[in-house]
Amino acid sequence: MPEKLPANAVRVENALRSLGATGEIVVLPEKAPTAATAAAQLGCEVGAIANSLIFDADGAPLLVLTSGAHRVDVELVARTAGVSKVRRATPEFVREATGQPIGGVAPVGHPAPVRTLVDTWLQKHEVVWAAGGHPLTVFPTTFEELVRITGGTPADVE
Repeated sequence: MPEKLPANAVRVENALRSLGATGEIVVLPEKAPTAATAAAQLGCEVGAIANSLIFDADGAPLLVLTSGAHRVDVELVARTAGVSKVRRATPEFVREATGQPIGGVAPVGHPAPVRTLVDTWLQKHEVVWAAGGHPLTVFPTTFEELVRITGGTPADVE
C-alpha cells in the first residue's frame, strides 16, 4: 500500500470510521474498470463486487449499490424509488453528487447524503467489496453493513 492514500480515499476511510464500519481501504495494483477486473484482482466472485452506480432520478442523485453480476433495470429502480425516470448520470453529475470520480464512487464519504438502494443479491456473499472513493481503492464490507452505513433501502434492482 502506498504511504499516502488519495484524498478521496482518505475521506471515505474517515467516513467509514465515523460510521463504525470495520473494513480497511485496500489499494489495488491497477484500475478495475469493471466488476470482473476488480474480482480478478481481489480473488472473489464477480457477484461480490458492489458496483456503485449513480443515476439521475428526476434530477436528484440516486446511488444503486448493485452486485457486479447484475445489470440494473432502470424501470424497476424508478418504480422502487417512486420516481418517473431514472437515467445514467453524467460524469459531472456524479462528481457533483459524490465528490468522487466514476470508477471509484464509494457508498459513503459524499458531500451530502445520497439516497441509496442496496441490491439484495449482495446478501449471498459473506464479504462484499465496495469502491473506496478512487479508481484504485476498495474496502471489504457486508450487505448488512452497506445498508446501515448508507441508510440505504434493500431492493431488487435487476
